[in-house]
Amino acid sequence: MNLPNKITLARMILVPFMLIVPLFGITSTILGGITVENIIILAIFLIASITDFLDGHLARKNNMVTTFGKFLDPIADKLLVITALMMLVESGIIPAWIPIITVAREFLVSGVRMLAAGEGTVIAASMLGKIKTVSQMVAISLAFVSINPFMDFIGGELQGLHLIINILMSIAMVVSVIATIWSGTDYLVKSKNVILKSK
Repeated sequence: MNLPNKITLARMILVPFMLIVPLFGITSTILGGITVENIIILAIFLIASITDFLDGHLARKNNMVTTFGKFLDPIADKLLVITALMMLVESGIIPAWIPIITVAREFLVSGVRMLAAGEGTVIAASMLGKIKTVSQMVAISLAFVSINPFMDFIGGELQGLHLIINILMSIAMVVSVIATIWSGTDYLVKSKNVILKSK
């Protein structure tokens, strides 16, 4: 197994650690309410996110792109993002429709990829997909340090740092959802010949 694939595998291994942290029941807080538990989860998420860019960069730069890497990398990405989103739903920070849209998009894209593979066709990844990934990671990172739910700033009761974080997190989440829908739609449009051929 080459280095980029090892890094991708490390990203997958980090995901269970995000799930384990809440089991320790760390209740101490900083900055007026942000829990140390969430800071630790955020740190793990950020490290995993960095590996997402590092493995691809190394694979392309050193000509180490493999079929196994192409298979493993998107699985690791989806596992990381969907796990983080579900944790945020469980903690009451974001509504369930956000990960539902994300999962629906991934199912659609994965289905089209299977059809394309069956036809021997490769559909190139677009810049929209990269924008979607970056926007999701920014939104999730902000959500892990928000002690108030999505769009809570609209009520006008938040102040100071928590108001700023909630506004930034809410805007970032909306942008990530738009990017998710847009990139998924773009993928379907580019794949319309493959989809119609399979009818």
